[in-house]
Amino acid sequence: MAIQAPETEVVSTWKVACDGSEGALGHPRVWLVIPHDKGYVECGYCDKKFIHESAKLKDA
Repeated sequence: MAIQAPETEVVSTWKVACDGSEGALGHPRVWLVIPHDKGYVECGYCDKKFIHESAKLKDA
């Protein structure tokens, strides 16, 4: 059985909420702050990666 890669989302805010996106099967809602120097943050529960749109532009 293959393990699925964590989800990635490009966002326009520096503070994001993550609840696992699976309703009752998700996890408690947590608020994450994206560090300006890294440009991304990963959820400690589900490993979802939030990338700020300005960091995505630098990589292009």
